[in-house]
Amino acid sequence: MLVSQKAAGTLFLGGAISITLGSLLYPSMLGVQKVSSAPARIIAKPATGPLTEADRDFVVKVRSAGLWEYPVGEKASRKGTTAAVRSVGAHLVGGDAALDAACRTAAGQLGIALPDQPSPQQQGFAARLKAESGKRFDTDLATTVRVTNGQFLTTIAGVRTTTRNSLVRALADRANDTVLDHITAVEKTGLVDFGQVLVQQTASPDLAAQDLTPPPATPGLPQVVLTPPANSTVSPSPTVG
Repeated sequence: MLVSQKAAGTLFLGGAISITLGSLLYPSMLGVQKVSSAPARIIAKPATGPLTEADRDFVVKVRSAGLWEYPVGEKASRKGTTAAVRSVGAHLVGGDAALDAACRTAAGQLGIALPDQPSPQQQGFAARLKAESGKRFDTDLATTVRVTNGQFLTTIAGVRTTTRNSLVRALADRANDTVLDHITAVEKTGLVDFGQVLVQQTASPDLAAQDLTPPPATPGLPQVVLTPPANSTVSPSPTVG
């Protein structure tokens, strides 16, 4: 297991969009569920190893998760009513920024198109938390992050044990570290509703595929970048296995 990471940052638009005509587009498969029809199907054979639908879907899902968690983490850093909740904000912002950099690097090398917005479901999480304040925000943040990261941990394990692509393995290792760090941080708040966590993690969401899929990036617009502060000690680059 990798060492947990802490940092903070701000969201900005920058850099050139990396999607090309040859990019591997993603299907309807995101949110907190994966519904790819043929996850084991090989869709490309880069030098780093065969790339499957499940591999591509995972890279996109890492990106989508950070896009909704990062701004929520910024709010928690400013408006959390306790030091523990504000610490969660720092963990979300710093961890997601570093993981996003690794994700964008891997996606660029693998030719995977990435979204610039989270899925409608994830946008709903962020919108609800944005509208809340005080103790209600603290409790809802802790429980929502615990649910989504708990589900993501299962996805990471599945990809890590099946992928034959070294870049995807490295990204899965990094995502595992980041997600465990997020889970630990929210559990330390003492605000997680574990009864609700169990219900939500074991129930399939009754949502259409389009609600679980992030919209594709708009061609010609700069890519959204989640950036840590200049003094961050977190390395943004994935290690190729």
